[in-house]
Amino acid sequence: MLMGKKAVKGLFYGIIIAVTCAVAAITVLASFSGLYSPVESKLMPLLGLLVPVLLLVNLLLAVGWGLARKLWVAMPLLAILFHWNYLSAVLQFHFWEELPPKVSPFRSDPRGFLTVATYNVCHFGDEVTGYSCKRMATFMKEARIDVICFQEFGGNAAFPLDSIRKALSHWKYSVVDERAGQSIRSVAVFSRFPLVNPRFITYPQSMNCSMRCDLVLGTDTLRLLNNHLQTTSVNQNRKRWEAELSASDAKREAKAMYGIAGTLHENFVRRAEQADTLCRLIEGSPYPVIACGDFNSLPSSYTYHKVNSLLEDGFKTCGRGYMYTYRYGKRLLRIDYVFHDEKLKGFQYYSPEGDACSDHNPVVCTLELGT
Repeated sequence: MLMGKKAVKGLFYGIIIAVTCAVAAITVLASFSGLYSPVESKLMPLLGLLVPVLLLVNLLLAVGWGLARKLWVAMPLLAILFHWNYLSAVLQFHFWEELPPKVSPFRSDPRGFLTVATYNVCHFGDEVTGYSCKRMATFMKEARIDVICFQEFGGNAAFPLDSIRKALSHWKYSVVDERAGQSIRSVAVFSRFPLVNPRFITYPQSMNCSMRCDLVLGTDTLRLLNNHLQTTSVNQNRKRWEAELSASDAKREAKAMYGIAGTLHENFVRRAEQADTLCRLIEGSPYPVIACGDFNSLPSSYTYHKVNSLLEDGFKTCGRGYMYTYRYGKRLLRIDYVFHDEKLKGFQYYSPEGDACSDHNPVVCTLELGT
């Protein structure tokens, strides 16, 4: 009987070791996911999507081995360290200076500041009274936002575009993509400073789009790229698949999961192509670039790595605390960003809890333009 208990204990111990090693190996492999284009690999982008969960599982294993005082604690800790770049994109400990009482991006002030916000507003929740839009505008005004980049921008019959413009009248200049509807998820920019040379960028076989415009700050000009890259739409597709399939429950679930994997990969590929387009726009810009928006990509993704290879991640340069931007998904997902040219110095970066009209939080970044 005693030997039986020892055998069971030994078997359990061996299984836990095997699980620890397997999870650590998968996690280390996932740390390279952003280096592979989805065109080259179907597996690596999926592993990149699992990075937040893999890191949590490794942390739990590390805690368990630590409490047991076993050297196996090193295995999950080492796997976590392989994701240093990811961790630094969601966790920072910078200390901020307070903004001066009056800040201006014009060079009449020896230290010029520009505050940019990006927000996927989901058409303000199609709320008919305009309360969500007005509340958001009040927050942005109190936060001294100079430029707001919107994704999924638009109103409805009860609160149309004219009403939205009135609510956002504090921002004198605007460029709005008015093609919102079944064919496009529109984007818009509202600014306290002039916007010139607008251009809308559409993507093949996609409802998503980007916008390029130039921001005139006295004698200086910045190029602004407002982006809403390929949306996943897994939940909607899964409902359709399950409604259409008439096989047994197990088979239906298997086919639905296969369909989800296929859709994820298809969207990975589209986002990668869109990121390549965006990078060409960045490289071809005659002015320092600010690229922001809803990228629908984690910091472990190919999309993030491509853009971050050309521009600084504002959160890495001046953010603090834990960063997520998607309100659901257990608050594990950072998919909205403000990237900036290395010539611009990050000063503050934060993501306040958004209004219930959207499943995203806004992201705010203050940049110091220098002297």
